[in-house]
Amino acid sequence: MQSDLAGRLKCPECGSLKNWKDGLRYTKNGDVQRWLCRNCGYRFSESNVEVDVSTQSLKGLNPRANLSNVNITSRKLSIEKSFDPFPFQSREDIASHSVSSVAKPINSFRAYNRERRVCETDGVLKNLVEVQSRIEKRAAGATKPTSAEVKGKIVEFTWWLMKQGYADLTVRNYTRNIRLLMERGANIYDADSVKDRIARQEWSAATRHVAINAYTAFLRMLGQKWEPPICKVTRKIPFIPTEQEIDALVAGCGKKTAAFLQLLKETAMRAGEANKIEWTDIDANSRIITLNNPEKNSNTRIFKVSLKLIAMLRALPKTNSRVFGGGPTDNRKSPFLRSRRLIAQKLQNPRLLRISFHTLRHWKATMLYHKTKDPLFVKEFLGHKKLDTTLLYIQLAHTLFNEKADEFHVKVAAKPEEIKQLLEIGFEYVCEKADLIYFRKRK
Repeated sequence: MQSDLAGRLKCPECGSLKNWKDGLRYTKNGDVQRWLCRNCGYRFSESNVEVDVSTQSLKGLNPRANLSNVNITSRKLSIEKSFDPFPFQSREDIASHSVSSVAKPINSFRAYNRERRVCETDGVLKNLVEVQSRIEKRAAGATKPTSAEVKGKIVEFTWWLMKQGYADLTVRNYTRNIRLLMERGANIYDADSVKDRIARQEWSAATRHVAINAYTAFLRMLGQKWEPPICKVTRKIPFIPTEQEIDALVAGCGKKTAAFLQLLKETAMRAGEANKIEWTDIDANSRIITLNNPEKNSNTRIFKVSLKLIAMLRALPKTNSRVFGGGPTDNRKSPFLRSRRLIAQKLQNPRLLRISFHTLRHWKATMLYHKTKDPLFVKEFLGHKKLDTTLLYIQLAHTLFNEKADEFHVKVAAKPEEIKQLLEIGFEYVCEKADLIYFRKRK
């Protein structure tokens, strides 16, 4: 068997150096180490003796046992007629068997070695059908991806997502879902197998939808397509806590977690966005925080915050360029969940257990619309690209505060002084007719 300069064995089938030990084979000439190629699935033996077809003599890899001067015929090789006419490959391995060979022409080389067979001197050639069946099974097994191959492909998928510009959170979620499908028994190279695994999982519609999107992206990396299963996700009405409940959580958490929650409460940032805030994004004198790394293709935003939040941020240690240190957003969850459980138990308020990081974004958006009655302002504050995404919080505000959505105060003005007064108290221009200007303001 050939080996590279470092002494590692090469697969005779594909030349790969990625080989695993596959047990020992016990022969009359002693124990022979068997190997399995991780690349093509070919099994072979570690060679001690090789055939040099150019001289038709045996050469030992061990210099002390060099048999180069011994002719093949002097070894009393038992010659049998081969079932296929192809010649031996150059330096073909016969050391794992006794000195007996299948008769083949040795005046030419052949690159493909999978159908080679060497048997015992006193043995009988096995039935051709049995040999052919074993060959077909081995070839079929080579097409099934090994665990190492799948894990390597998942790592490649992660890097592909990053190169395509996917957000960090999306990269982590998609990678986690593909790995989970593999662990649940799906063959990620077979779309039908993935469909079967997804259908068997007791997942919510939202979780199922993310898994489908993840596998669609995985197939896109492979240059393939599939017909994804139908999955309709209904947007749930979010839980809106009271401000007193949020303040109770902030007061009961540790210094860093409390500052993180207060930042989410005042700015309605996503947790991943807040986790990326750097010290250079904070203007403590002006009480302004700039969001330069929004998620989900949102717009960049700027916020005027309270003196309380600035004081809480200043109390944090500056050990990293980021305000809340390095690491993913998941690092913020563990201390928060632990504190939330203790506070809910202490105050005997199970509603606190329903508050998550994203709940504070829902709360802030609902409160903003209740105060301003301006959906466009709420849209820009949240960084939404489309107004349709913001309409949910309008509905929540109307429900929570029993607001009437379509009632307005209407005023008419003709003089510049009247127009100025109406604009100062919040009236909006509607139209102009018969030298009169109409204004309105929501009740």
